[in-house]
Amino acid sequence: MSRHGPITAYRLILKRHRLLWRSFRSRHALTSVADRTASIRPDDILVVMVVRNEALRLPWFLEYYRALGVGHFLIVDNQSTDGTAELLAQAPDVSLWTTPASYREARFGLDWASWLLMHYGHGHWCLLLDADELLVYAHHRERNLPDLTRWLEGQGRLGFGALMLDMYPRGPLGSPVTEPKTDPIKDLCWFDSSPYKAIRQEPMRNLWVQGGARERVFFRDMPGRSPTLNKLPLIKWNRRWAYVNSTHSILPSRLNRLYDGPGGKEPSGILLHTKFLHDVVDRATEDMQRKQHFHDPEALGPYYREIAAQPTMWHEGSVRYQGWEQLEALELMSSGGW
Repeated sequence: MSRHGPITAYRLILKRHRLLWRSFRSRHALTSVADRTASIRPDDILVVMVVRNEALRLPWFLEYYRALGVGHFLIVDNQSTDGTAELLAQAPDVSLWTTPASYREARFGLDWASWLLMHYGHGHWCLLLDADELLVYAHHRERNLPDLTRWLEGQGRLGFGALMLDMYPRGPLGSPVTEPKTDPIKDLCWFDSSPYKAIRQEPMRNLWVQGGARERVFFRDMPGRSPTLNKLPLIKWNRRWAYVNSTHSILPSRLNRLYDGPGGKEPSGILLHTKFLHDVVDRATEDMQRKQHFHDPEALGPYYREIAAQPTMWHEGSVRYQGWEQLEALELMSSGGW
């Protein structure tokens, strides 16, 4: 039973309905390029995503999630110029839409993704991801996503949380050059094991986790602005539900309790974040010009400029990635008894 007072509960219901209405209207901004949704099977796990210029990451990303058991990909391309749309249009398990509309004004693409979840995801386990996120969970090499979701359902759980873990190279940003179709973690094999801080926010009781490498390197003087690292990327979707801020929070608010963050005991995973491949330097320059990725792009100017200056994120406290067992031992994720 919700602990919200009746007024707060009512406001959250109204907020959810407004978000669903926004998503429903956003369908008019999308143009179908390749509609293969008729091939979606009732038990397919779906990936939903919005992309722009991800031709470097997508070949490995698609193969990675296919190997984990994803049945279909629902993707919106926001005016890529690097061959991303052409690559996706050729894939037999991808349905592709395109839009020239503003990513920022569409809640950073969330309106478009939410429409796809609403229209195609109802009753399916769905992953809402960025192209630079690779999900790791306990036994993922031996047990695929259908195995995981069956177990979660057996536990009465309708979702699965994860910490977004920034991965970075040993040397300065911009090197080494990673080729498409290769595992980005071969080059981005370092991370910060601590510190991470987490609080619960009202009124949705969503978790707010900050810390790690980006805070240490880019937000040391303004840690309150450092990126939010908690996500609920895997949900058995219901068309009446709505993500509020990326996959950081969701309504109804009870779903936010599915993840209790680093050090928690609830089953959780890790999203290995491959943002810092060699293209991140050029992308930072483009992001500064386009101003589409933050509510207050001007305030984040120093962040972009520091990335463009090609700093070395590695330091003496960096930890080399070895696998999910290591991440659980560091209490960054939990098998939850699976």
